Amino acid sequence: MSEYTPPLEDMKFTLKEVVDVKSLEDFPSFENVGLESLEDLLDEAGRFFSQVISPTNRTGDLQGSSLNPDGSVTTPDGFLEAYSQYVDAGWGAISFDPEYGGGGFPWLVGIAITEMLTAANMALSLNPMLTQGSIHALTAHGDIGQKLKWLPKLITGEWAGTMNLTEPQAGSDVGALTTKAELQDDGSYLITGQKIYITWGEHNLTDNIVHLVLARTPDAPVGTKGISLFIVPKNLVDDNGNIGEANDIKCISLEHKLGIHASPTCVLQFGDNGGARGYLVGEENSGMRYMFTMMNQARLAVGLEGLAVADRAYQQAIEYALERRQGRRSDTPKGESALIVEHPDVRRMLMTMKAYIEAMRCLIYLNAKAIDIAHNHPDETERQSGEELTNLLTPLSKGWCTDLGNELTSLGIQIHGGMGFVEETGAAQHYRDIRIAGIYEGTNGIQAIDLVGRKLNMRNGAVVSELLDEIDDTAAELSNSNLSTIGTPLQSANESLRTASTWLLENGGGSTDAGLAGATPYLRMFGTTVGGWLMGKAALAAQASLAENTGDSEFLEAKIETATFYAQQILPQVTGLLPSATSGAASLFAIDSDTLRR
Repeated sequence: MSEYTPPLEDMKFTLKEVVDVKSLEDFPSFENVGLESLEDLLDEAGRFFSQVISPTNRTGDLQGSSLNPDGSVTTPDGFLEAYSQYVDAGWGAISFDPEYGGGGFPWLVGIAITEMLTAANMALSLNPMLTQGSIHALTAHGDIGQKLKWLPKLITGEWAGTMNLTEPQAGSDVGALTTKAELQDDGSYLITGQKIYITWGEHNLTDNIVHLVLARTPDAPVGTKGISLFIVPKNLVDDNGNIGEANDIKCISLEHKLGIHASPTCVLQFGDNGGARGYLVGEENSGMRYMFTMMNQARLAVGLEGLAVADRAYQQAIEYALERRQGRRSDTPKGESALIVEHPDVRRMLMTMKAYIEAMRCLIYLNAKAIDIAHNHPDETERQSGEELTNLLTPLSKGWCTDLGNELTSLGIQIHGGMGFVEETGAAQHYRDIRIAGIYEGTNGIQAIDLVGRKLNMRNGAVVSELLDEIDDTAAELSNSNLSTIGTPLQSANESLRTASTWLLENGGGSTDAGLAGATPYLRMFGTTVGGWLMGKAALAAQASLAENTGDSEFLEAKIETATFYAQQILPQVTGLLPSATSGAASLFAIDSDTLRR
């Protein structure tokens, strides 16, 4: 099994030429963080994640995390040492508030670092990802005392954070949760109940785990309106930040999963011995609103998993294709076999992986930059535009990229042939690991419903229309720059996407069965078109660099050819999906429910 080598050349190109990371230097928030040394920072991160984190990936899959009789969890060999080095190096703190010990870099830079961490070891990366979510929630809604008490060690990674939403009887219907929180004389609460699917809910990597728990106070309204958010630490902490006695929380089981074996997915029991001590965040009955504060970042981080694991699978597939000989071409000398990379069908699979991965990277990075604009641009109008773009791109990043993560890791196995189905090669691990990402943070069907039900309707469709106008402008620029082989298919795809958008708006979007029936194909159309648009922008940038004789000509020419492949081989799918997005729900319900079993 090959180790991971971060694709630094493409990452730097995307940051610089496609999403223009340097424009963030003009924001007061980022004037003094050192963006001029970004390339050196990425180089050092690439070395670290390749040499320190990547080797733990296979060990983690084979050993998994294990539950001990006392409820503690032991992680695989090497995890504690690798995570400790991650904390010491400060990688997890890079994009957080300097006031609490963060590095102050843009979220865009943090996403690039997180891509490397996730590709190096997805199972391990989920620990910092959940901690980041806790940091976002407490930063936005915690009081000053809570921020001072919990944020510094969460930001450094010395302590970990989790999100506790799901319960056995509730599933995705969070409003049905029953975990209780009862107010005590000292202002704290006693929490009782059970939470399931708690990623990294118990482990030995940190001295403390800060659980953010959704629960109901007595007499709270039913449904999501009656949910409050609480800080419930694994170990209690005094006013000076010193860890004290264990809280009344126990991990009672670990799930046995298809993949990410090293990531302990826990069933946590709160309050077996009177109640776990918790502290209310913000106001009562506002827990769901607080949780959604961090949802854009969390969903973007899950979309990033699709990109990162697909890229690792691609790296392994191309190495195999460059070594494996099988079959002959018409020009293969007699008695010899050709490298499989020379066979057109294998080349098609490899180019499909490469093109989608580069398009996903562009989308994820653009989404991250939109978050930076929404939170940090000095102009209010620009902040609002950044917020709108963030809201629109997030379901695409999460849904499209994780769907592609499943598809591309499957292609990686196919390129290996029968050996891909054999666990010893390691190709199957990527396929197994990424399967959960389409379920995390709202299933991809929920992302599609969100897209047609909320995001398409922003400003009565104007936000989507403005983005489609921008795509049309890029298509025209491509056609006027001798890149019509990219511009023409992009224009055609965008016309189909515009037609689907208009139809869904006119047919109720997420409020009707007709709109909901078209939601998933519409998300696929939208993601594919935006991917083609950004690949077109990358091709224009590469062409300009070639004309100026700047940069590596081989890399730049490959960038143009990959964008051309995307335009010719992938973008036509958009028009093919138009009938699926606009045909309504009749065929979905033409057979009654009982007949589906026949």
